[in-house]
Amino acid sequence: MTPEITTVLFDADGVIQRGTQDWTARLHSMVAGDGEGFINDLMLSEGPALVGKEEFRDAVTGVLKRWNVTASPDEVLEPWGWFAAEPVVVELIQKLRQAGIKCHLATNQHAYRRDVMQDRGYDDWFDQSFYSCNLGLRKPDPAYFRAILSATDAPASSVLFVDDLSANVEGARSIGITAEVYDLNTAGTDALTELLRSYGLPA
Repeated sequence: MTPEITTVLFDADGVIQRGTQDWTARLHSMVAGDGEGFINDLMLSEGPALVGKEEFRDAVTGVLKRWNVTASPDEVLEPWGWFAAEPVVVELIQKLRQAGIKCHLATNQHAYRRDVMQDRGYDDWFDQSFYSCNLGLRKPDPAYFRAILSATDAPASSVLFVDDLSANVEGARSIGITAEVYDLNTAGTDALTELLRSYGLPA
């Protein structure tokens, strides 16, 4: 039997938003030689910032020093703003909220990118926003999802979580949340509409 869903948690990257430019090419161009290694170092350096333990700018500065890159931290950070929300998904979220369904943002972000998203009005689209850097926890840690349940006072059985990464979906399922894998880039917006409707939601 399909559970009655009264709350939906939406991931950001790959669900609500997608990239607008080739950020990997930009970062590759900043280093001579092992561009993939440089990018991997940057991705790994995000870890502490994603749970609020370090400013990402400071982490980037350290990576630039290790790789003897002359680009400035601001130049490296710029591609982290190369994304845009899909209007159809934003409209779906508002339709759910108008029908009385609670909708929350559940995303792994460091403070730099959180601030970009907030400047673009993301928090206005949701009842609450749960950025990993604010919680000090990140997906797929079950504790991340428990923190959201505690903050929203929502029973796990009443919550649907949508994310493009199966590991995050499994993390949510491990504490009783209904969760589904959905990728905006490969499935398109119609698939999200059908997913929501399959749970009896007014999409």
